[in-house]
Amino acid sequence: MILHDLPAGMHPRRVRIFLAEKGVALPTRVIDMARGDNASPEFLRLNPLGKLPVLELDDGTAITESLAICRHLEALHPEPPLFGRSPLESARIDMWTQRMDFELSRPIVDAFVHASDFFRGRVEQMPAWAEHSRAHALATMRWLDGELAGRAHVAGSDYSMADIVAQCALVLGKAAGVRIPAELPHLARWFAAVGARPTARA
Repeated sequence: MILHDLPAGMHPRRVRIFLAEKGVALPTRVIDMARGDNASPEFLRLNPLGKLPVLELDDGTAITESLAICRHLEALHPEPPLFGRSPLESARIDMWTQRMDFELSRPIVDAFVHASDFFRGRVEQMPAWAEHSRAHALATMRWLDGELAGRAHVAGSDYSMADIVAQCALVLGKAAGVRIPAELPHLARWFAAVGARPTARA
């Protein structure tokens, strides 16, 4: 297997943290999006959408989308479990992973894409959508702060895929100008804790 990676990308970071939590090392090929490597015919054969990460299997099969890649890796390397041990725990982690993806990660990505210099000229930027997305992300942070008042991690007592999705979103949030407000102590405590894990810099 080989992981096609983008070091600064939020979604590739999810996979790298996941692998680090598992103690698994994979060969990696860095794709330079600024240079347009993701638009090359070779890469588009792996992922016609031109996005990262991509996990290329030994038989040439390509798995795209970070959550799908992590699900595959979980099946190959079940310990420590990051998608739960029981059917109920797995469902709860899936629920929170989707919530973090839809309600936190995607609004932060949209705020970044529609306001950053990197995407100027690459996409049609809509400043009003950037502001709307920023407000959405901040509202999610306020809600999540209340949830974290009663537990250590996003989906329960243990660190899981839901935490990985949220922490990667908030790392991007720093670059997007969507930081954790000072009045959200539970979210700040959680973010400091996950950021102190040895895998956080993967």
